[in-house]
Amino acid sequence: MKIKFVYFGLGVLFLAHFGESQNATFDITKYGATANADISEAVGKAFKEACASTSPSTIVIPKGTFQMNQVLLEGPCKGPIELQIQAILKAPTDPNAIKTGEWLTVNKLDFFTMSGGGTLDGQGKEAWECKKSKKCTKLPNNLSFNSLTNSIIKDITTLDSKAFHVNVNQCKNLTFTKFNVSAPADSPNTDGIHVARASSVNITESSFSTGDDCISIGDETEQLYITKVTCGPGHGISVGSLGGNPGEKPVVGVFVKNCTLVSTDNGVRIKTWPASHPGVVSDIHFEDIIVQNVSNPIVIDQVYCPSGKCNKDLPSQVKISKVSIQNIKGTSRTQNAISLTCSKGSPCEGVEVGDVDISYSGKEGPAKSSCENIKPTFKGKQTPAVCSAGADAPAPAAAAS
Repeated sequence: MKIKFVYFGLGVLFLAHFGESQNATFDITKYGATANADISEAVGKAFKEACASTSPSTIVIPKGTFQMNQVLLEGPCKGPIELQIQAILKAPTDPNAIKTGEWLTVNKLDFFTMSGGGTLDGQGKEAWECKKSKKCTKLPNNLSFNSLTNSIIKDITTLDSKAFHVNVNQCKNLTFTKFNVSAPADSPNTDGIHVARASSVNITESSFSTGDDCISIGDETEQLYITKVTCGPGHGISVGSLGGNPGEKPVVGVFVKNCTLVSTDNGVRIKTWPASHPGVVSDIHFEDIIVQNVSNPIVIDQVYCPSGKCNKDLPSQVKISKVSIQNIKGTSRTQNAISLTCSKGSPCEGVEVGDVDISYSGKEGPAKSSCENIKPTFKGKQTPAVCSAGADAPAPAAAAS
């Protein structure tokens, strides 16, 4: 078996090349799958045989439109597996049809690939209305990847998920490339990719249009690289929210570089709850970012409380340190282009801001910044002047979570 590594930017894109072994192919139509019918059983049968193969295997869902109910693909398997989705897959429209929180789940695989140019359509419109009316509490994610290693997700679109498009948990050396997320701006809780308890995850050359965070980052995330990503609409790229649960482990090493955010509610953001449990956020780098018509382009928010039911008199206990904000340029939709609100109980440390050039052309006047419990270091251009506006600066514009 030959293994090839391709390096780009700050991250490592992992590709496995198995040129010396014969690839076994498992076409789901050979297992009873037919167009416009539920193919979940056929996918399960094809995976079972592929998983038992000692040579690299490819499961093919050919071009066409198929209905698919809940599917779980779980290893470990005897050899590398590729799930090649060429088709449009449609989830049940009924918000209650899937009971356990995931539509397609992939667990405990090494050298797994998902590819093919296909689309996973979560058909979320009915579920979003149910969520907004508070008649639904738990809706399924389109995709869930748990305990994957040395794996790649490429050339896949996830459309109109009922909840998160992708949940990544306990994975190591996982890459998303040419991955596309699409949902309306008003679709609730439709985060593009949520990463937690994972290391060496790379998200590159991908686009996100959704109703919540394009990429959200939970606890115990280490060495996450986000490069050449376009986000909008959505709530931006967010570390957190953190501190809401006891025992959260540190977020260390997040690199967001060469990304573009267009008409999002936030740009790059770190958010923690007030009155929180202890936590650590360190070694976070936002660099070479373009913002276009973004409401809150640069945010540290340690009094994050979207429900309005938090005790803001008690400070966040999440310690933020070693943060760099470099070469962020573009336009703000609100006057307060930069908001750095750190915890009064545990002020931010080691924050560096350099070469920021964000303009605002509204009737209130030029762009401003606001700062609390932080003393950044500076280099290069500062437009607006960071942390010079003092206590009179406007608060961040209200945005959805």
